[in-house]
Amino acid sequence: MSEAFGPVAAPVSAARETAPAYDLIELFFFAYRDFVGDPDRVLGEFGLGRAHHRVLHFVARRPGLPVADLLHVLQITKQSLNRVLKELIDRDYVEQRAGTLDRRQRLLFPTEAGRDLAAHLARLQTRRIRRALSEDPDGEIEDAARLFLSAMIDPANRAEMRELVGDANRGG
Repeated sequence: MSEAFGPVAAPVSAARETAPAYDLIELFFFAYRDFVGDPDRVLGEFGLGRAHHRVLHFVARRPGLPVADLLHVLQITKQSLNRVLKELIDRDYVEQRAGTLDRRQRLLFPTEAGRDLAAHLARLQTRRIRRALSEDPDGEIEDAARLFLSAMIDPANRAEMRELVGDANRGG
């Protein structure tokens, strides 16, 4: 190995830190593929995709969500969001209202059809999660999964994401 890539004979612990975790990477890819696959099939019937799913999910979980907050949560450009949002509004899954205190603020609300579709997609994903968790009746997998997924979030964003998840769980 070239010196540019590190020492030739690295200690085992250092090698573990720098060697790609291919098994975990691939398991993560496959788990994600199957996790989004169920909703993808349903969304495909409507001519919608994963971007629509993400927007609809967060709007349904947080009615009245400001567009600026959605941009922050999804970490996407205004242009990307506007395209997806326009389709969801045109198809009557989401409605946009002006803010009550600041009329320039755009607040997003799910329509009845939007709530129904978001709930259907969430039930599909919940079924997959519950099936996986049922393999461990003591609940250790659920606790470990929650810890692992939280740890996968960039440290600078963890507190905010935990707050968002906690707020959504308290709200329904």
